[in-house]
Amino acid sequence: MMSIHTRVKTAIGAAAVFCSFMSTGGSAGAETIRVTDLAGRTLTVDAPVERVILSEGRQLYVVATLDTEDPFKRVIGWRDDLKRADLNGYNQYLDKFPAAADIPIFGNANSGGFSAEQAVALNPDLVVLHLGALKPANESGLLEQLEAAGIPAVFIDFRERPLENTIPSTLLLGRLFGKEERAQEVVSFYLGAMNQVYSRVEDFEEKPTVFVERSAGTRDECCRTWGRESLGLLVERAGGINIGSDLLPGATGTISAEKVLSADPEVAIMTGTNWSLIYPDNTAVSLGADSDGAAAIDQLKGLADRTAYATTAAVKNGRFHGIWHQFYNSPYHFVALQVFAKWLHPDAFADLDPDAVFAEFHERFLPVEYKSGYWASLEPKS
Repeated sequence: MMSIHTRVKTAIGAAAVFCSFMSTGGSAGAETIRVTDLAGRTLTVDAPVERVILSEGRQLYVVATLDTEDPFKRVIGWRDDLKRADLNGYNQYLDKFPAAADIPIFGNANSGGFSAEQAVALNPDLVVLHLGALKPANESGLLEQLEAAGIPAVFIDFRERPLENTIPSTLLLGRLFGKEERAQEVVSFYLGAMNQVYSRVEDFEEKPTVFVERSAGTRDECCRTWGRESLGLLVERAGGINIGSDLLPGATGTISAEKVLSADPEVAIMTGTNWSLIYPDNTAVSLGADSDGAAAIDQLKGLADRTAYATTAAVKNGRFHGIWHQFYNSPYHFVALQVFAKWLHPDAFADLDPDAVFAEFHERFLPVEYKSGYWASLEPKS
Protein backbone atom coordinates (compact mmCIF):
# COMPACT_ATOMS: atom_id res chain seq x y z
CA MET A 1 0.00 0.00 0.00
CA MET A 2 1.30 3.47 -0.92
CA SER A 3 2.09 5.78 1.99
CA ILE A 4 0.53 9.26 2.23
CA HIS A 5 3.94 10.62 1.24
CA THR A 6 4.05 8.52 -1.94
CA ARG A 7 0.41 9.22 -2.85
CA VAL A 8 0.97 12.98 -2.69
CA LYS A 9 4.08 12.73 -4.86
CA THR A 10 2.10 10.69 -7.36
CA ALA A 11 -0.75 13.23 -7.34
CA ILE A 12 1.49 16.16 -8.18
CA GLY A 13 3.13 14.26 -11.00
CA ALA A 14 -0.19 13.22 -12.50
CA ALA A 15 -1.61 16.73 -12.23
CA ALA A 16 1.45 18.25 -13.88
CA VAL A 17 1.33 15.81 -16.79
CA PHE A 18 -2.43 16.34 -17.17
CA CYS A 19 -2.08 20.11 -17.45
CA SER A 20 0.87 20.02 -19.80
CA PHE A 21 -0.84 17.83 -22.37
CA MET A 22 -4.13 19.71 -22.62
CA SER A 23 -2.87 22.44 -24.96
CA THR A 24 -4.47 22.59 -28.42
CA GLY A 25 -2.55 25.52 -29.81
CA GLY A 26 1.09 26.26 -30.11
CA SER A 27 2.73 29.60 -30.68
CA ALA A 28 4.51 32.16 -28.55
CA GLY A 29 2.06 34.49 -26.85
CA ALA A 30 -1.67 33.83 -26.83
CA GLU A 31 -2.95 30.38 -27.71
CA THR A 32 -6.17 28.48 -27.41
CA ILE A 33 -5.84 25.79 -24.78
CA ARG A 34 -8.16 23.07 -23.62
CA VAL A 35 -8.38 22.52 -19.87
CA THR A 36 -10.46 20.54 -17.40
CA ASP A 37 -11.45 22.34 -14.21
CA LEU A 38 -12.10 21.00 -10.71
CA ALA A 39 -15.75 20.37 -11.53
CA GLY A 40 -14.67 18.03 -14.35
CA ARG A 41 -15.79 20.49 -17.03
CA THR A 42 -13.65 20.68 -20.16
CA LEU A 43 -13.44 24.04 -21.92
CA THR A 44 -11.26 26.07 -24.25
CA VAL A 45 -9.65 29.32 -23.18
CA ASP A 46 -7.43 31.85 -24.92
CA ALA A 47 -4.38 31.99 -22.67
CA PRO A 48 -2.69 33.61 -20.98
CA VAL A 49 -5.77 35.40 -19.68
CA GLU A 50 -5.38 39.09 -18.93
CA ARG A 51 -8.76 40.13 -17.49
CA VAL A 52 -10.05 37.96 -14.65
CA ILE A 53 -13.04 38.12 -12.30
CA LEU A 54 -12.61 36.32 -8.98
CA SER A 55 -15.91 35.07 -7.58
CA GLU A 56 -14.24 35.08 -4.14
CA GLY A 57 -11.83 37.69 -2.89
CA ARG A 58 -9.99 34.99 -0.97
CA GLN A 59 -8.94 33.51 -4.29
CA LEU A 60 -6.31 36.24 -4.09
CA TYR A 61 -4.45 33.88 -1.73
CA VAL A 62 -3.46 31.73 -4.72
CA VAL A 63 -3.41 34.48 -7.36
CA ALA A 64 -0.79 36.34 -5.30
CA THR A 65 1.55 33.35 -5.46
CA LEU A 66 1.50 33.48 -9.27
CA ASP A 67 1.39 37.25 -9.95
CA THR A 68 3.54 38.17 -6.99
CA GLU A 69 4.78 41.54 -8.27
CA ASP A 70 1.21 42.74 -8.75
CA PRO A 71 -1.50 40.26 -7.72
CA PHE A 72 -4.21 42.62 -8.97
CA LYS A 73 -2.89 43.14 -12.48
CA ARG A 74 -5.44 40.74 -14.00
CA VAL A 75 -8.24 41.22 -11.47
CA ILE A 76 -11.06 43.37 -12.86
CA GLY A 77 -13.73 42.23 -10.42
CA TRP A 78 -14.04 40.29 -7.15
CA ARG A 79 -16.25 39.61 -4.17
CA ASP A 80 -15.67 41.52 -0.91
CA ASP A 81 -15.22 38.42 1.28
CA LEU A 82 -11.47 38.99 1.74
CA LYS A 83 -12.24 42.30 3.43
CA ARG A 84 -15.12 40.85 5.45
CA ALA A 85 -13.52 37.53 6.45
CA ASP A 86 -9.84 38.50 6.72
CA LEU A 87 -9.68 42.21 7.43
CA ASN A 88 -6.05 42.03 8.58
CA GLY A 89 -4.98 40.40 5.33
CA TYR A 90 -7.09 42.74 3.21
CA ASN A 91 -5.58 45.81 4.86
CA GLN A 92 -2.08 44.44 4.38
CA TYR A 93 -2.66 44.11 0.64
CA LEU A 94 -4.49 47.42 0.45
CA ASP A 95 -1.55 49.23 2.06
CA LYS A 96 0.73 48.01 -0.72
CA PHE A 97 -1.79 48.04 -3.57
CA PRO A 98 -4.26 50.88 -2.82
CA ALA A 99 -5.91 50.58 -6.24
CA ALA A 100 -7.48 47.32 -5.00
CA ALA A 101 -10.11 49.44 -3.24
CA ASP A 102 -11.49 50.47 -6.65
CA ILE A 103 -12.00 46.97 -8.08
CA PRO A 104 -15.72 46.35 -8.82
CA ILE A 105 -17.50 44.15 -6.27
CA PHE A 106 -19.59 41.11 -7.19
CA GLY A 107 -22.23 39.29 -5.19
CA ASN A 108 -22.01 35.78 -3.81
CA ALA A 109 -22.16 33.11 -6.54
CA ASN A 110 -23.12 30.54 -3.92
CA SER A 111 -26.40 32.34 -3.18
CA GLY A 112 -27.21 33.50 -6.69
CA GLY A 113 -25.87 37.02 -6.14
CA PHE A 114 -23.19 36.97 -8.84
CA SER A 115 -24.39 39.13 -11.74
CA ALA A 116 -23.73 37.75 -15.22
CA GLU A 117 -24.71 41.12 -16.69
CA GLN A 118 -22.10 42.91 -14.58
CA ALA A 119 -19.51 40.35 -15.67
CA VAL A 120 -20.32 40.72 -19.37
CA ALA A 121 -20.02 44.51 -19.09
CA LEU A 122 -16.43 44.15 -17.82
CA ASN A 123 -15.43 41.97 -20.81
CA PRO A 124 -13.36 39.40 -18.87
CA ASP A 125 -11.20 36.68 -20.37
CA LEU A 126 -12.06 34.37 -17.46
CA VAL A 127 -14.34 34.03 -14.44
CA VAL A 128 -12.93 31.96 -11.57
CA LEU A 129 -15.57 30.23 -9.45
CA HIS A 130 -15.23 28.11 -6.33
CA LEU A 131 -16.35 24.50 -6.47
CA GLY A 132 -19.03 24.97 -3.83
CA ALA A 133 -20.87 27.31 -6.22
CA LEU A 134 -21.24 24.69 -8.97
CA LYS A 135 -24.83 23.73 -8.18
CA PRO A 136 -26.17 27.28 -7.60
CA ALA A 137 -24.30 28.53 -10.70
CA ASN A 138 -26.07 25.88 -12.75
CA GLU A 139 -29.48 26.42 -11.15
CA SER A 140 -29.35 30.21 -11.48
CA GLY A 141 -28.36 30.02 -15.13
CA LEU A 142 -25.07 31.82 -14.47
CA LEU A 143 -22.94 29.31 -16.36
CA GLU A 144 -25.33 29.31 -19.28
CA GLN A 145 -25.32 33.11 -19.44
CA LEU A 146 -21.53 33.31 -19.32
CA GLU A 147 -21.21 30.65 -21.99
CA ALA A 148 -23.69 32.49 -24.23
CA ALA A 149 -21.56 35.61 -23.86
CA GLY A 150 -18.40 33.69 -24.78
CA ILE A 151 -16.88 34.06 -21.31
CA PRO A 152 -15.13 30.93 -20.00
CA ALA A 153 -15.63 30.05 -16.34
CA VAL A 154 -13.47 27.62 -14.39
CA PHE A 155 -13.97 26.06 -10.98
CA ILE A 156 -11.12 25.74 -8.50
CA ASP A 157 -11.18 24.47 -4.92
CA PHE A 158 -9.25 25.12 -1.74
CA ARG A 159 -12.21 24.55 0.58
CA GLU A 160 -14.37 21.55 -0.33
CA ARG A 161 -11.53 19.03 -0.62
CA PRO A 162 -8.33 21.00 -0.04
CA LEU A 163 -5.98 18.02 0.30
CA GLU A 164 -7.11 16.67 -3.06
CA ASN A 165 -7.70 19.87 -4.99
CA THR A 166 -5.03 22.37 -3.98
CA ILE A 167 -2.41 21.00 -6.36
CA PRO A 168 -4.60 20.74 -9.49
CA SER A 169 -6.26 24.11 -8.73
CA THR A 170 -2.89 25.84 -8.50
CA LEU A 171 -1.58 24.17 -11.65
CA LEU A 172 -4.77 25.01 -13.53
CA LEU A 173 -4.49 28.71 -12.74
CA GLY A 174 -0.79 28.60 -13.56
CA ARG A 175 -1.65 27.24 -17.01
CA LEU A 176 -4.36 29.83 -17.60
CA PHE A 177 -2.15 32.69 -16.39
CA GLY A 178 0.86 31.55 -18.44
CA LYS A 179 2.70 30.92 -15.17
CA GLU A 180 3.20 27.16 -15.36
CA GLU A 181 6.73 27.18 -13.99
CA ARG A 182 5.77 29.45 -11.12
CA ALA A 183 2.80 27.24 -10.26
CA GLN A 184 5.07 24.20 -10.16
CA GLU A 185 7.38 26.01 -7.74
CA VAL A 186 4.45 26.85 -5.45
CA VAL A 187 3.19 23.29 -5.54
CA SER A 188 6.65 21.89 -4.85
CA PHE A 189 6.97 24.09 -1.75
CA TYR A 190 3.50 23.04 -0.62
CA LEU A 191 4.32 19.38 -1.11
CA GLY A 192 7.60 19.66 0.77
CA ALA A 193 5.90 21.33 3.73
CA MET A 194 3.11 18.75 3.84
CA ASN A 195 5.59 15.88 3.65
CA GLN A 196 7.49 17.21 6.66
CA VAL A 197 4.49 15.89 8.59
CA TYR A 198 3.33 13.03 6.35
CA SER A 199 6.73 11.35 6.35
CA ARG A 200 6.53 10.73 10.12
CA VAL A 201 2.94 10.64 11.24
CA GLU A 202 2.04 7.15 10.01
CA ASP A 203 4.33 5.64 12.63
CA PHE A 204 2.39 7.09 15.59
CA GLU A 205 0.43 4.58 17.64
CA GLU A 206 -0.99 6.94 20.26
CA LYS A 207 -3.16 9.76 18.92
CA PRO A 208 -4.90 12.41 21.05
CA THR A 209 -8.59 13.19 20.64
CA VAL A 210 -9.19 16.63 19.11
CA PHE A 211 -12.19 18.90 18.77
CA VAL A 212 -12.02 21.76 16.26
CA GLU A 213 -14.64 24.46 16.70
CA ARG A 214 -15.30 26.34 13.51
CA SER A 215 -15.52 30.16 13.89
CA ALA A 216 -15.92 29.82 17.65
CA GLY A 217 -17.55 32.82 19.29
CA THR A 218 -19.26 34.27 16.22
CA ARG A 219 -22.69 32.84 17.06
CA ASP A 220 -24.60 31.91 20.17
CA GLU A 221 -24.67 28.19 19.50
CA CYS A 222 -21.84 25.81 20.29
CA CYS A 223 -20.25 24.03 18.62
CA ARG A 224 -19.82 23.96 14.84
CA THR A 225 -17.12 21.66 13.57
CA TRP A 226 -15.84 19.61 10.65
CA GLY A 227 -16.21 15.91 9.97
CA ARG A 228 -13.58 14.08 7.96
CA GLU A 229 -13.05 17.07 5.66
CA SER A 230 -11.09 20.32 5.66
CA LEU A 231 -9.46 21.06 9.03
CA GLY A 232 -11.01 17.92 10.49
CA LEU A 233 -9.11 15.86 7.96
CA LEU A 234 -5.95 17.86 8.66
CA VAL A 235 -6.23 16.84 12.32
CA GLU A 236 -6.20 13.20 11.26
CA ARG A 237 -3.30 13.75 8.87
CA ALA A 238 -1.38 15.40 11.73
CA GLY A 239 -1.78 12.33 13.94
CA GLY A 240 -4.96 13.09 15.87
CA ILE A 241 -8.43 11.62 16.29
CA ASN A 242 -10.93 14.18 15.04
CA ILE A 243 -14.01 13.92 17.25
CA GLY A 244 -16.22 15.44 14.55
CA SER A 245 -15.40 12.61 12.15
CA ASP A 246 -17.35 10.15 14.30
CA LEU A 247 -20.21 12.47 15.22
CA LEU A 248 -21.06 14.08 11.87
CA PRO A 249 -22.48 12.33 8.81
CA GLY A 250 -21.23 15.06 6.48
CA ALA A 251 -18.45 17.58 6.06
CA THR A 252 -19.68 20.10 8.65
CA GLY A 253 -22.32 20.40 11.34
CA THR A 254 -23.11 21.46 14.89
CA ILE A 255 -22.48 19.37 18.00
CA SER A 256 -23.99 20.33 21.36
CA ALA A 257 -21.81 21.73 24.10
CA GLU A 258 -22.83 18.82 26.34
CA LYS A 259 -21.67 16.29 23.77
CA VAL A 260 -18.32 18.04 23.38
CA LEU A 261 -17.91 18.11 27.15
CA SER A 262 -18.68 14.41 27.44
CA ALA A 263 -16.17 13.64 24.68
CA ASP A 264 -13.55 15.42 26.85
CA PRO A 265 -11.11 16.31 24.05
CA GLU A 266 -7.44 16.14 24.91
CA VAL A 267 -6.82 18.98 22.45
CA ALA A 268 -9.22 21.76 21.46
CA ILE A 269 -8.69 24.12 18.53
CA MET A 270 -10.77 27.26 17.90
CA THR A 271 -10.68 28.87 14.45
CA GLY A 272 -10.83 32.64 14.26
CA THR A 273 -10.01 35.71 12.20
CA ASN A 274 -10.77 39.43 12.24
CA TRP A 275 -14.55 39.25 11.73
CA SER A 276 -15.25 42.75 13.04
CA LEU A 277 -17.06 43.76 9.83
CA ILE A 278 -19.36 40.72 9.81
CA TYR A 279 -19.89 40.13 13.54
CA PRO A 280 -19.23 43.44 15.33
CA ASP A 281 -20.00 41.96 18.77
CA ASN A 282 -18.27 38.61 18.33
CA THR A 283 -16.19 36.92 21.04
CA ALA A 284 -14.02 34.98 18.59
CA VAL A 285 -10.24 34.82 18.73
CA SER A 286 -9.04 37.42 16.23
CA LEU A 287 -6.10 35.91 14.37
CA GLY A 288 -4.25 36.69 11.15
CA ALA A 289 -1.38 38.86 9.99
CA ASP A 290 -0.05 41.04 12.80
CA SER A 291 -2.90 40.25 15.20
CA ASP A 292 -2.74 41.37 18.83
CA GLY A 293 -1.22 38.43 20.73
CA ALA A 294 -2.34 39.57 24.18
CA ALA A 295 -5.88 40.15 22.98
CA ALA A 296 -5.93 36.73 21.33
CA ILE A 297 -5.01 35.07 24.63
CA ASP A 298 -7.79 36.91 26.44
CA GLN A 299 -10.25 35.89 23.73
CA LEU A 300 -9.13 32.27 23.99
CA LYS A 301 -9.66 32.37 27.75
CA GLY A 302 -13.23 33.48 27.18
CA LEU A 303 -13.85 30.63 24.75
CA ALA A 304 -12.27 28.13 27.13
CA ASP A 305 -14.59 29.18 29.96
CA ARG A 306 -17.68 28.04 28.09
CA THR A 307 -19.61 24.93 29.18
CA ALA A 308 -18.23 22.81 26.35
CA TYR A 309 -14.62 23.14 27.49
CA ALA A 310 -14.25 24.51 31.03
CA THR A 311 -13.52 21.16 32.66
CA THR A 312 -11.98 19.30 29.73
CA ALA A 313 -8.49 17.83 29.62
CA ALA A 314 -7.66 20.27 26.82
CA VAL A 315 -8.13 23.29 29.11
CA LYS A 316 -6.64 21.69 32.22
CA ASN A 317 -3.46 20.63 30.41
CA GLY A 318 -2.88 23.77 28.35
CA ARG A 319 -3.81 22.20 25.03
CA PHE A 320 -6.44 24.77 24.12
CA HIS A 321 -5.49 26.63 20.96
CA GLY A 322 -6.65 29.11 18.35
CA ILE A 323 -5.74 29.13 14.67
CA TRP A 324 -6.47 31.43 11.72
CA HIS A 325 -9.79 30.42 10.21
CA GLN A 326 -8.78 31.07 6.60
CA PHE A 327 -6.30 28.21 6.55
CA TYR A 328 -9.39 26.14 5.72
CA ASN A 329 -9.99 28.06 2.46
CA SER A 330 -6.54 28.73 1.07
CA PRO A 331 -3.49 26.95 -0.33
CA TYR A 332 -1.72 27.82 2.93
CA HIS A 333 -3.17 24.92 4.93
CA PHE A 334 0.26 23.27 4.90
CA VAL A 335 1.01 25.70 7.73
CA ALA A 336 -2.02 24.52 9.72
CA LEU A 337 -0.93 20.91 9.23
CA GLN A 338 2.48 21.69 10.72
CA VAL A 339 0.99 23.66 13.61
CA PHE A 340 -1.44 20.83 14.36
CA ALA A 341 1.40 18.31 14.29
CA LYS A 342 3.34 20.30 16.89
CA TRP A 343 0.28 20.69 19.10
CA LEU A 344 -0.64 17.01 18.89
CA HIS A 345 2.87 15.52 19.08
CA PRO A 346 5.19 18.20 20.49
CA ASP A 347 8.13 15.88 21.11
CA ALA A 348 8.03 14.19 17.70
CA PHE A 349 7.82 17.52 15.90
CA ALA A 350 10.05 19.61 18.16
CA ASP A 351 12.26 20.45 15.17
CA LEU A 352 9.37 21.69 13.03
CA ASP A 353 9.06 25.49 12.73
CA PRO A 354 5.82 26.41 10.92
CA ASP A 355 6.41 30.09 11.65
CA ALA A 356 9.69 29.97 9.72
CA VAL A 357 8.09 27.92 6.94
CA PHE A 358 5.28 30.44 6.46
CA ALA A 359 7.79 33.30 6.56
CA GLU A 360 9.84 31.61 3.83
CA PHE A 361 6.69 31.08 1.76
CA HIS A 362 5.93 34.81 2.01
CA GLU A 363 9.46 35.73 1.04
CA ARG A 364 9.43 33.47 -2.02
CA PHE A 365 5.87 33.69 -3.26
CA LEU A 366 3.87 36.56 -1.74
CA PRO A 367 4.13 40.34 -2.22
CA VAL A 368 3.41 41.21 1.41
CA GLU A 369 5.71 40.88 4.39
CA TYR A 370 5.15 38.00 6.76
CA LYS A 371 3.72 39.09 10.08
CA SER A 372 3.05 36.49 12.75
CA GLY A 373 -0.23 36.18 14.62
CA TYR A 374 -1.89 33.22 12.92
CA TRP A 375 -2.18 31.02 16.01
CA ALA A 376 -2.18 31.21 19.80
CA SER A 377 -2.31 28.86 22.80
CA LEU A 378 -3.35 28.96 26.46
CA GLU A 379 -1.20 27.90 29.37
CA PRO A 380 -2.39 24.98 31.57
CA LYS A 381 -5.28 25.92 33.86
CA SER A 382 -4.12 26.36 37.45
